[in-house]
Amino acid sequence: MKRFLRTRWFIGLVAAVVVIAAAAIFMTPTSATPSSNIAARVRRGDFKVMVTTAGELRALRDIKITGPMTLQQAQVFNVKIATLIPEGTVVKEGDVVAELDKTPAATKMADVTLALQKATAVFEQAQLDSTLNLSKAREEMKTMELSLEEKRIAKEQAKYEAPSVQRQAAIDLEKAERALAQAKMDYKTKTEQAQAKMREVGADMQRQRNLLTIIQEVIQNFTVRAPAPGMVIYIKEWNGKKRTAGAQIGAWDPTVATLPDLSGMESITYVNEIDVRKVEKGQPVVISLDADPSKKLNGKVTAVANVGEQRPNADAKVFEVKVTVEKPDTTLRPGMTTGNAIETAAVKDVLFIPIEAVNSDAEGMPFVFKKAGGRVVKQEIATGAMNDDEVVVARGLEEGDEILLLPPPNRDDLDVARLEGSRENPKSPPAGDTTLTKPVPPKDGQAKGQRSEVRGQRSEGKQKPPTAPATKRS
Repeated sequence: MKRFLRTRWFIGLVAAVVVIAAAAIFMTPTSATPSSNIAARVRRGDFKVMVTTAGELRALRDIKITGPMTLQQAQVFNVKIATLIPEGTVVKEGDVVAELDKTPAATKMADVTLALQKATAVFEQAQLDSTLNLSKAREEMKTMELSLEEKRIAKEQAKYEAPSVQRQAAIDLEKAERALAQAKMDYKTKTEQAQAKMREVGADMQRQRNLLTIIQEVIQNFTVRAPAPGMVIYIKEWNGKKRTAGAQIGAWDPTVATLPDLSGMESITYVNEIDVRKVEKGQPVVISLDADPSKKLNGKVTAVANVGEQRPNADAKVFEVKVTVEKPDTTLRPGMTTGNAIETAAVKDVLFIPIEAVNSDAEGMPFVFKKAGGRVVKQEIATGAMNDDEVVVARGLEEGDEILLLPPPNRDDLDVARLEGSRENPKSPPAGDTTLTKPVPPKDGQAKGQRSEVRGQRSEGKQKPPTAPATKRS
């Protein structure tokens, strides 16, 4: 009986100890969460600063398939594309590519036809008026010549009359001579006047006739044919939409489609105004294709726009950047979406760490949580260039040092290891080399979220829109 009681007492004691220990373990806070123990080591190597954007392939050279080039002369300023063959169709020279709507040109031709008929009638009327007026003037001159002859006979007969009669006959003869001379001068003037009138109405008639001829030629060219063999590629409007059937072409830009030269391609991309200052002509680019992610192409920046523009469905100003593909590839097609990794800077043999490990205090001092001898300290660092994932450490760390990617729970109680030349020691030499752009690290606990957001945006080729207005690239 005593043994049974002693056994029960022992079992109860063991159970109580187990329960108390479990409760203590459950209620005691851990010194560090699993995520706070995630660490990385300082690495040494070549460091590159990249600007990643999305782009679209375009041929360096192409042949334009255009409608009639004399639309402006025909006074037909906008024409709708009635039909257009599918994009990507391979055509031969002379093949029909598109049909244009003839309605505006036909309406204009009807108006010009009526104007030509009116101008012809005015010309004929002017011709009849000139003939009638000149005929009447000639008849009047003939009458004046006969009257002059009568006055001359009357003067000869008056020589036997009284002096007053002779004088009157002489005056009548002089008047007849002067009237005939004036009539001849008026006839010459009327002739020139009639010729000027005929030139005027004749020019208007000829202008309408020429316009009608141009319109007839334009209508004949409303069947658009390929000027050379190739693959038909649609062109884009100012708003980014492709010019397809139903779209309009203008007199100043009658292009219907293009025949690109696939031997030379370039990627057209747009860089946010924050990053465009880093991009320069001649920088190397690694081009990837959304259609084939395994393929990588080498390219080079050939042009950077000096003036920003507002793209459709975008809140921020962007700058156009052209990237030429260095080696031709027959598999490339215009319109393919590309990823462009532009190498804006490169530094050889430097130390760098993940950007998530960098923190900053209220005064903006950058530091990391460094493991040193079994404990963790706040180590002040001097940073250098930064890319989407990593940042250069100019001073404060050594190769192989272990740093935490997330702050530990007791971060406020940790010692701070200052650099020589920091704010606490102004007499010491200045901090290390920061010849490249110094980043301003985020505050404690914010690094991972902010950098992940930036990295996510840039992986999609979309930079976070700035709030400041765009300025010209310096």
